[in-house]
Amino acid sequence: MTGSNAGKGVQPVLKIDNLSVELPKGADRQHAVENVSLEVRPGEILCLVGESGSGKSVTGLSIMGLLPKGQLTPVSGRILLQDENLLEANEERLRDLRCTGMAMIFQEPMTALNPVMRCGDQIDEVLRTHTRLNKKERAKRIIRIMEEVRLPEPKRLINTYPHQLSGGQRQRIMIAMALVLEPVLLIADEPTTALDVTTQASILQLIRDIQRDHQTGVLFITHDFGVVAEIADRVAVMQWGKVVEFGEAKQVLSNPQHAYTRMLIGSVPSMTPSQRERDASAQVVLNTSGLSKTYSERALFRSTRTVHAAQQVDLEVRRGETLGIVGESGSGKTTVARCIARLIDPTSGEVFLGGDEIGQLRTGQLRPYRRRIQIIFQDPYRSLNPRRVVGDSIIEGATNYGLPKEEALKRARSLMELVQLDPNALDRFPHQFSGGQRQRICIARALTMEPEVLIADEAVSALDVSVQAQVLKLLDDVRKRFNLALLFITHDLRVAAQICDTVAVMSQSKVVEYGLTHDVFTNSQHEYTQSLLSAAPGKDWDFGHFSRPDRKP
Repeated sequence: MTGSNAGKGVQPVLKIDNLSVELPKGADRQHAVENVSLEVRPGEILCLVGESGSGKSVTGLSIMGLLPKGQLTPVSGRILLQDENLLEANEERLRDLRCTGMAMIFQEPMTALNPVMRCGDQIDEVLRTHTRLNKKERAKRIIRIMEEVRLPEPKRLINTYPHQLSGGQRQRIMIAMALVLEPVLLIADEPTTALDVTTQASILQLIRDIQRDHQTGVLFITHDFGVVAEIADRVAVMQWGKVVEFGEAKQVLSNPQHAYTRMLIGSVPSMTPSQRERDASAQVVLNTSGLSKTYSERALFRSTRTVHAAQQVDLEVRRGETLGIVGESGSGKTTVARCIARLIDPTSGEVFLGGDEIGQLRTGQLRPYRRRIQIIFQDPYRSLNPRRVVGDSIIEGATNYGLPKEEALKRARSLMELVQLDPNALDRFPHQFSGGQRQRICIARALTMEPEVLIADEAVSALDVSVQAQVLKLLDDVRKRFNLALLFITHDLRVAAQICDTVAVMSQSKVVEYGLTHDVFTNSQHEYTQSLLSAAPGKDWDFGHFSRPDRKP
């Protein structure tokens, strides 16, 4: 395959003609998918792009015949897998085609894999269901596919359970299950969204290699235009159930025709940090010295294992400044944040809030300091009590510290306006808001306490790119308006480049590089930082100007 010429003039492995899928009565629109037409050629990666609710995942599930019965119903159109109309196939035929003709990789492998089955047995189940191979032949095929997806020590991993593997390894097991019978069509539904940047890069390279070596047609569902720039041959952009733009990847990325496509591409943060002015005379609000956290794990019949979650971390944040902590899962960045907020106790080291040392205070001594540090967590679904109206959640902290309820509600209404939500919505429940709106409510709740330090722990990682851009702007505006010290934790280097004044790079529980964001990004000194920067998807694109160099083979 060479670039976007893959499969031209060849019969497509997948062809969708005017597919419409109806939503239940009372939904916000009639169709989840409306008159969608697209095709995937052999040896091609077609990226299906759009935000939550655009219909891209419904399209993928329609192909696989996995739509929930009675909730989403195909009402017109055709889905042709090598000329066979899948919408006319019965359940038995669809079951035969899954894994043999088409396969799907889901976003979250921990929910897609059986937690009580060994990984080898889960791949073996596909072979037992769809082939007549004997046990020895199946074992050889399992080892071979695990080697092909570059899993280390396949003979050992076949006997492991999903929870014993890393996120990237679990996703590779999912890919092995999908590819073991060499289907002509592979559907990948946001398979790298939850992964660290280096793991994401390796999975994208793996999918690219598989598509090239086996001439597999790939329908890659994503909301990340960085991923699109990295792997796509062609792109279909969906909005509100319709395909609004369709074309060659380079053409769509460099010269988007539809306003929605331009908005999505323009929302992708640049990898080039802006030169942010720093006030060297500003007060140091938060600093740590030698901050460390160690866990001891005891197991029956085994010696105690010591885990260093954070080691000798020295940080400093001034008033009105944003410090970013970046690194992969397990690097220790969230542990540091939780030690600073005193949600967990540091093993050693000091945490200074203003001039007060709070790192070694006992729990009963922390109450006066709690309101001065507030934290926004990654998942707003879990951060808000589903049984309480959001107004009660917002004012809870302030009223616990003695603010009269009427005054707290007045403050809450004012903050709802600040985060661009209707103040009259305080009596609604969390499920009545979108994900981005829920995160805005969490920001309002944190600000009700009038903190000096605001910690955002992966606060935008679960959001669509356009919503992410809005929340990032809101956080930056809040920092300026209240002159806060903002501690921003992320694994997304694009986000860090745009919002952070300084950045600390963490690897294996230690800070390996620390400095001005512009200096770290343009002249990184540590090889780990360099590997993170080089692994960022679409790093060669300047999304703000819709241009990139020619795609590398």
